[in-house]
Amino acid sequence: MIQLPEVIKNAVEALTRLPGVGEKTAFRMVMNMTNWKATELTTVSSALSSLQYLKICQQCGMFADENLCSICSSEGRQSIKCICIVENASDLMAIEKSGHFKGVYHILGGVLNPLLGVGPDELKMDELREKIIKREIQDVILAVNPSVEGDATCSYLKSILPTSVMVDRIGFGIPIGGSLEYLDPMTITKALENRKRF
Repeated sequence: MIQLPEVIKNAVEALTRLPGVGEKTAFRMVMNMTNWKATELTTVSSALSSLQYLKICQQCGMFADENLCSICSSEGRQSIKCICIVENASDLMAIEKSGHFKGVYHILGGVLNPLLGVGPDELKMDELREKIIKREIQDVILAVNPSVEGDATCSYLKSILPTSVMVDRIGFGIPIGGSLEYLDPMTITKALENRKRF
């Protein structure tokens, strides 16, 4: 059997670190890249290497070019006094893509999970509470995924926030275009719990 050069092995191994990319897919990618021009390889490697210099917004935790992201630096969004709390940057981008939410965000960086050693201190929940009080936030939207850990996180957050702050959780249930017969019991339960008057 042929021995591949270490350069190819290392490139395949590096690509398998990406989610959803197995060894075969990584190998196909590397084989494709061996046909690229040197300038194309340099451009891609330079773009990936520059990720190490990526900044994090000091207010919400989103990726940014400066100390504040474009949302947190917007006076119009700051004046709304509404904050949406999400687990990660991908969740923030999904909500932002809808174009419906006009306030600011806060990225938790995960959910409470005592078995993995993730408690309120690791998620800096006291700092979040202080931020909400200091900025006189009136509405908090908990956009945390539905799970045992997500539910516990939302319950904990609600318990530490002042009673003057309105706390809502996003609705969960049947997706647009979904069919009841194909949904699991938990999804149907959540849909019934989150029903609205018609």
